Amino acid sequence: MPIFGKLKNTLNLLRSIDLDKLAAINQKIDLAKAMNALGDLDERQLKGLMKLVQSKGKKGQHHLPPIDADFYKLETKLSKEERALQMKVRNFMETEIRPLANKSWYTAEFPMQVIDKFKTLGIAGMTYQGYGCPHLSNVMEGILTQEMARVDASITTFFGVHSGLAMGSIYLLGSETQKQEWLPEMQKLEKIGAFGLTEPDGGSDVSQGMKTTCKFDGENWVLNGQKKWIGNATFADVIIIWARDLDSGHVKGFLVKKENPGFKAERIKGKMALRTVQNALITLKDCKVPENDRLQHANSFKDTARVLRMTRAGVAWIAVGLSRGAYESALKYTKKREQFGRPIAAYQLIQNHLVEMFSNLTAMQTLVYRLSEMQDEEILTDEHASLAKVYCTMRMRDIVSRAREVMGGNGILLEYDVARFVADAEAIYSYEGTKEINTMIVGRAITGYSAFVN
Repeated sequence: MPIFGKLKNTLNLLRSIDLDKLAAINQKIDLAKAMNALGDLDERQLKGLMKLVQSKGKKGQHHLPPIDADFYKLETKLSKEERALQMKVRNFMETEIRPLANKSWYTAEFPMQVIDKFKTLGIAGMTYQGYGCPHLSNVMEGILTQEMARVDASITTFFGVHSGLAMGSIYLLGSETQKQEWLPEMQKLEKIGAFGLTEPDGGSDVSQGMKTTCKFDGENWVLNGQKKWIGNATFADVIIIWARDLDSGHVKGFLVKKENPGFKAERIKGKMALRTVQNALITLKDCKVPENDRLQHANSFKDTARVLRMTRAGVAWIAVGLSRGAYESALKYTKKREQFGRPIAAYQLIQNHLVEMFSNLTAMQTLVYRLSEMQDEEILTDEHASLAKVYCTMRMRDIVSRAREVMGGNGILLEYDVARFVADAEAIYSYEGTKEINTMIVGRAITGYSAFVN
């Protein structure tokens, strides 16, 4: 370069330099040596140095991506109205439920005040037609179930028992008179429902080994036996009770009211999961139920199974929602928690856990979305619902475990939510059919052989 060109460049450089800053730097380091060192750097090293200098100037201004657990954008398939309802439920769960979720779980008391607040959503009996029900798609029901479970699986279970199992039994198996009597008030949550199938000594084998009995005495049905783990039963207005007819041997369903003579519900204490849910041990001692309170279209356990098939898909969605809540809580925590001078989310091992959680969650979401589509298309079978329940609850266990792990010691504190998710996952893993039972349902479908004990 000609001498005049060099002088011109030097003058331009001097004009751009703050001489006071240059003097201050010279007091801290030997500028001459620094310039010689810079001159020895190659192009790649100089570019790296410039990136470092520029990033220093932006400290505290790094814009992190928002927490978005819908990675494959399934929610974009919703209509504008459906999306608005989803956001309404999300806002409700965040403002009304999250502030009291941990306290209710810790004290094992159900926050009765939320029932009145739930009424404003108008979503009970989501997929049913008529009787004041909104008649939404099964996909939308799943999305809203996920929204509830990402904040509190106990509240979701309360709602699922009422809206799915109790209302569903009446909707599928009740007479028109029974539907008109119960469903409109249950849709508005003016009346609360429960579902009594499981027994103290019978869970997976309840279809064949049901000990609760019923017998018609000419005027009333007389029920005797016990039911266990019955959610909502301590305060429900109506409990769907399943009993075996002593005369025919067939399983029948009954609308048992809390004031029926011979009916008693005792709260089960000492639970480690879903502590907010008021599970009860029900004792029926010569409990008399009139014929018009027998579910008129429930004549065998196959009818009971229709209700379970419908709600098992919902349990898979609960597992997805709980997993989403645990993942989001863990991700939020790792972005804020600093160790060795940087957020732990910046470390490879933490990112490995987060991506494992995220990939499992995304697989679960796509599975249950298609499951609900099949339900809307009326091609859902027992094995479809069972596969979703098995897979989602297994992956849920892994996700909550990793969420607790990345949070270290804080992961066992209720204030960070994940401890509650870890405990609640154990109940969801077991109810609505254990892994083993659902596995055998799927196994029978794909092999043609039944592994059930005869």
